[in-house]
Amino acid sequence: MTMTILRTAYREPDQSVDQGVPVVLVHAFPIDHRVWDECASVLCTISEGEDDRPFAVYGLEMPGAGECPVPTAEQTGPVASDGAYPEAMDRMAESFVSEFLATGHTKAVWVGISMGGYLTLAVHRLHPEVVAGVVLCDTKSEGDGPEARANRLRIANVCESEHTVEPVMHFAQPQPDDSDFKKSPAFVDLFTRWINEQHPEGVAWRQRMAAGRPDETPQLAKITVPAGLVSGTLDPSSDPDRMRPMLERMTGTECAFTVVHDAGHFTCVEKPDVVARAILDVQHQASL
Repeated sequence: MTMTILRTAYREPDQSVDQGVPVVLVHAFPIDHRVWDECASVLCTISEGEDDRPFAVYGLEMPGAGECPVPTAEQTGPVASDGAYPEAMDRMAESFVSEFLATGHTKAVWVGISMGGYLTLAVHRLHPEVVAGVVLCDTKSEGDGPEARANRLRIANVCESEHTVEPVMHFAQPQPDDSDFKKSPAFVDLFTRWINEQHPEGVAWRQRMAAGRPDETPQLAKITVPAGLVSGTLDPSSDPDRMRPMLERMTGTECAFTVVHDAGHFTCVEKPDVVARAILDVQHQASL
């Protein structure tokens, strides 16, 4: 049963003109598509400045994020004994593909940051025919280990039982080793507002979905389309040293590796111009 996926069109050229391959942006946890707003704007601007064929840019909303409704039990599927959702990632990926195909396009460059990267790899596994290119930002391919899985489910339980987003508010609280932007009042205010605008049940659903997701590492070698990896040097979970093994496993394609200096886990917000350039480079290759 298809989940509701909300679509934001950052740019949607007239169907009558010759277009390049569209770009689909998938956001991070615990926020929504707005994490891509600035980067999408930069992407559109620089592509216009280079006289590229116009191409559509979409942001797709995960279920439970922003105003996107939390899936029903029937849509979610089985529940593991610990409360994780073992089929939810694949069901969500199928729903993403359906929403993308509803635009009239058949292939796109899929770009995922953090949890959005998990979804992007799932889309490639289930429907490689809709993938013209892949960009993975600040993410990993492995499933959760026991400790990480248990922590996700703990957060989900607190969000649901106390009807609060407080367990994920730490994403808006800078640490001493964070980037200059993450230490700024602008970042703190922005992410505090975005997180406070999330629904606790939606945060919990996404955590249970991610806890039950499969290991996508075997997919890396199967990627044969143009690809890119993006990693912030100050990312505590997906820094360049942690993401480089993904690059080494992507033996079926020539994958660009973009190291983003003075950036942490949300590179598309912290350094939108650098990330937009990395996306456009892959989009160019996919449009050849």
